[in-house]
Amino acid sequence: MGKQEGEKMLCLCSVVTICRPFPGVNWLIQILSDLIFTAIQSKPVSTELPFIECGDPDKYQRMKQIPSPRILATHLNYDCLPKSIFKNKAKILVLFRNPKDTAVSFFHFHNNVPSVPSYSSWDEFFLEFMNGKVGWGSYFDHAVTWNKHIEDENIMIITYEDLKENLTASVKQIAEFFGFSLTAEQIQSIADRATFQAVKDKAQETHGAVGSTLFRKGVVGDWKNLFTEAQNQEMDAKFKVCLEGTKLGAKLKYDVYCKA
Repeated sequence: MGKQEGEKMLCLCSVVTICRPFPGVNWLIQILSDLIFTAIQSKPVSTELPFIECGDPDKYQRMKQIPSPRILATHLNYDCLPKSIFKNKAKILVLFRNPKDTAVSFFHFHNNVPSVPSYSSWDEFFLEFMNGKVGWGSYFDHAVTWNKHIEDENIMIITYEDLKENLTASVKQIAEFFGFSLTAEQIQSIADRATFQAVKDKAQETHGAVGSTLFRKGVVGDWKNLFTEAQNQEMDAKFKVCLEGTKLGAKLKYDVYCKA
């Protein structure tokens, strides 16, 4: 779809956008969908794939009919987003996952989904990942760019690890960011329904045959099963150059989640 058509669609009303450089976005979409339903008592009326960069040329016209608040998702970097998103002051929720687990999750995605290219080995994929030669580009380019906007009023960055560590607190923070007025009981109910395991158990119902791939393990630290010591050192050095001392770097808690 062309960028011009996207601009026209996005200008028509306020939007809720989830930007996802990396794995975990489908889990977050489920959480946000439940939040919206609980807040306004209206079930989603669209079966459109919410990613704005994927679909046929008529997709934007169909999405115009979706009532606000609508969920739009994207893998695009900040600099590639339609300008109307910022003009309309849409709320932007950005999900990051630690880079080592991101790489492993992305590797399994490529090798488990028939419609995307596969890799002959983890070592081959790791080299491409570190060089930014994977879908939607370099993890670290994304991170450096989003870090520049981490304090923007309409942007909230949350991590996959935050969701895993304290889902209830994360749901509460997301609700407050989007201005949803919910009780503590409602927040807890959403969190109970939105555990990774609960979402995974319903994956075939919600996402069809690809569900088991989109919700694979959901664990923190799976990188330890694939990374060699040399790869650990290479990733550690890259993180140090790109993100050490930054606010996003601190939020990712690299020393907690990416050290053996």
